[in-house]
Amino acid sequence: MELRRVDDAAALAMAAAGLVVDAVQARPDAVLLAATGETPMGCYAELARRAFDSSRVRVAQLDEYTGVTEVDPRSLYGWMRRSLCDPLGIDEDRIIRLRPDADEASACRAYEVAVAAAGGIDLAILGLGPNGHLGFNEPPTDVDAPTREVALTASSIESNGRYFAEAVPERARTAGMNLILAARRVVLLVSGSRKADILRRVLQAEPTPWLPASWLHQHPDAIVLADAAALGDATHS
Repeated sequence: MELRRVDDAAALAMAAAGLVVDAVQARPDAVLLAATGETPMGCYAELARRAFDSSRVRVAQLDEYTGVTEVDPRSLYGWMRRSLCDPLGIDEDRIIRLRPDADEASACRAYEVAVAAAGGIDLAILGLGPNGHLGFNEPPTDVDAPTREVALTASSIESNGRYFAEAVPERARTAGMNLILAARRVVLLVSGSRKADILRRVLQAEPTPWLPASWLHQHPDAIVLADAAALGDATHS
């Protein structure tokens, strides 16, 4: 993993958007694996302000709560559409959905088949969960874990509860570690002092199922883009 330090959340958004634009310029029909959550929002807002050709860009949904509809305020698909796809003019036919309302096995298999048919993930844009999860790959998660439905941990439910007025569902579907680690490039965005401890652990850890983000140490092109508050003393460890 390559660690890149920026001063603050605004600088992180600028740097992350630059990496996305680079990926699209290298491959105009790039497939982006797109996280929701607080941290990527600055990147997506910055992308909406930039002048680049997104007319062929494709987006794969990272995760979704089980059983919600796209009009539900908790829908991660709806959040992704509003924050990234709609501002960039990415229509539904260029979105690979992880559907929450179909049979688990068929929905997850259809998602993996669609990603493979698209040529795989060019750039995975990820946030870091409070327990080290990526997407909803909760600990413990093996390096080759497939796309699947999972039970959310208490820390994930608590962390995500601040985004919604309604209760966070207790189950979700997530792109597997197999797809994340097969991405040509992974960018892990980490911002704020509340992520300092988990980021320090990820940076120092040997790869382990109990800290899913630590599997990125095995990725050939993984960038950790973190601001000063998130790094804390991690750079001096």
